[in-house]
Amino acid sequence: MSYAYQPDEDWQPVVVAAYRTPIGRAFGSLATVAAEDLLAAIIRRIVAETGIAPDDIDDVLVGNAAGGGGNIGRLAALTAGLPLSVPGVAVDRQCGSGLEAIIMAARLIQAKAGACFLAGGVESVSTAPWRVERPKANGALPRFYGRARFSPETVGDPEMGIAAENVARQFAIARQRQDEFALRSHWLAVAAAEAGLFQPEIVDISTTHGLVERDECLRPSTSLEALANLRPVFLRDGSVTAGNACPLNDGACLVLVMSRGMAKSLGIGKGLALIDSAAAGVDPNLLGIGPVASTKKLLRRQPGLSLASIDAIEFNEAFAAQVLASLDQLDIPADTVNREGGAIALGHPFGASGAILVTRLYSQLVRAGVPGATGLAMIGIGGGIGLTALFESVALS
Repeated sequence: MSYAYQPDEDWQPVVVAAYRTPIGRAFGSLATVAAEDLLAAIIRRIVAETGIAPDDIDDVLVGNAAGGGGNIGRLAALTAGLPLSVPGVAVDRQCGSGLEAIIMAARLIQAKAGACFLAGGVESVSTAPWRVERPKANGALPRFYGRARFSPETVGDPEMGIAAENVARQFAIARQRQDEFALRSHWLAVAAAEAGLFQPEIVDISTTHGLVERDECLRPSTSLEALANLRPVFLRDGSVTAGNACPLNDGACLVLVMSRGMAKSLGIGKGLALIDSAAAGVDPNLLGIGPVASTKKLLRRQPGLSLASIDAIEFNEAFAAQVLASLDQLDIPADTVNREGGAIALGHPFGASGAILVTRLYSQLVRAGVPGATGLAMIGIGGGIGLTALFESVALS
């Protein structure tokens, strides 16, 4: 199929399908499933649902943060049985990788460099290889380490939990407020799960222990008292606990991004159009407030846009402290974001989380049939980066 003669307006990038796996706890329900197999299940679902010819897929862009390296996009495409002619590429913006992959696909369409892309992310903490640093001297022992460096020592490169404590102290985010936000996340996610709101976006995963159909980390029995009784994890006198922070997780998420013209030619009637996006840097020691800088940058690019007018905001909940600090700085009421819960309850599979934000917007705005509604995806990233993307639910006919 050729798209060389589409008029310019038909090169608007539109998400026309969005799916994720259930989110499993690290070493839990998805522990035996490799990252490429998580992705392959979604690829097959998207191809089957849309009826798209697999060889019309221009590329497969996949974000990954903690895996073993290599080209996970190509590996997943081949594992799913896509034609050998379909390439793939790995994207690494750490926790923002999945969202970055979607933005990259959309920008490629805007540049008329392709008309159809699979994009998203994956993380399998359970199967990720150990990282070992080569000894600097003969006879010295190797050193195991948890992650790559995000920033030089001269600037500061704190662990994520310490960075969250830095934000809590810098912006005076009290422990009780963090716990209350975490409780809200669980209550909303549990209510959404019980109402079946997540099921249309979930691709069941077959494992050696049976079929995994639901998110694993929801805690319907948690309470403010239970959260208040948890001890700080990172600093003895800190406020960040296992209860007001995200868990470690496995999961994958992919969307199908097409040009508006291609979607119309296939008879697809609605989708989620990317309007704009922005990335920005902040002090790595306060990395959780990255979305403040990226959102303000986006607002400067969209002078007619008001945050109060956005219909749905999905903000990745790595830590309650960083979410609340960012929302305060942007003057966004905390009770207006993540209306069906967030990563504190559902989980944060690093490379997939940004794509999950888009899938949650797709469910709320497109699957729910809200044409003309706008949505914002926001995520803070290791190394002191924020990433924000603006979408609109559109009719394509």
